[in-house]
Amino acid sequence: MRKTILALIGASACFIASAHAQDPDWKKVDETLGRKPAVADDVHRYGFPRTDLTVTLDGVTIKPALALGGWLAFKPAHGGAMVMGDLVLLETEINPVMAKMIASGLEITAVHNHLLRASPATFYMHVAGHGDPVKLASAIHDALAESKTPLTVAAPAGPPPAIDLDTAKLDQVIGVKGQANGGVYQFNVKRRDPITEDGMLLTPVGAMGVAIAINFQPTGAGKAAITGDFVLTSDEVNPVIVALRTHGIEVTALHSHMLDEQPRLFFMHFWANDDAIKLANGLRAALDKTASTKS
Repeated sequence: MRKTILALIGASACFIASAHAQDPDWKKVDETLGRKPAVADDVHRYGFPRTDLTVTLDGVTIKPALALGGWLAFKPAHGGAMVMGDLVLLETEINPVMAKMIASGLEITAVHNHLLRASPATFYMHVAGHGDPVKLASAIHDALAESKTPLTVAAPAGPPPAIDLDTAKLDQVIGVKGQANGGVYQFNVKRRDPITEDGMLLTPVGAMGVAIAINFQPTGAGKAAITGDFVLTSDEVNPVIVALRTHGIEVTALHSHMLDEQPRLFFMHFWANDDAIKLANGLRAALDKTASTKS
């Protein structure tokens, strides 16, 4: 009996040691990607804003946090980690970055626009992978090096710009608490239904790109440019289109971001520049057509 107990203890110790050995080396991932992540539960999300670009749309100079914020999110999984991301690229950068991604065994799950009439035009490449997180990070870093995406984080030039909007009123209308980021007021509205990708649960954490994103960039005199994306099931798509257009908000793209998610999701991007509270009410009308949460 004593030998059996000792054997079990030894086996347990080996299992624990093995489990810890397989824990992602997040410090090494940070070093490989050259930045610190935002951490939510077990998800490590890294931002890759296109601070090198000057993009204008309808006379508005777009801040990186409004519509130029590429990202990668890592979530521990059997065999290492899964990674999902959305990279912001110029037209000439798409094929060189894609070639490097494919050569490293990463998946391309979507390439598309989010905005219309932007100059220069920007495109968004959604990527996915599974395996050793350090190797995944290294492969993505090398692929991004084929673009002019900044791979080092520059020190802030000064304090972040003030949000010249009635943010308390925006919070009240949208129904969740927003947060300021680089001169943009951002909302993440989570869906109520569980969402999985390749069998992995992506909710309730919004960091994996399955929360409705709504961004307000002040444009003066109480106005704001808005963009983002609604995360929708098929039956929600047209009711949301009607709600947005009824309230003067342009629908600029409708597409998928992933390949194997359940339930099947559609991502709807939008744009307007008008009175911020008026636009918030329009967005709230669209949110009411979705299975989304309020805080």
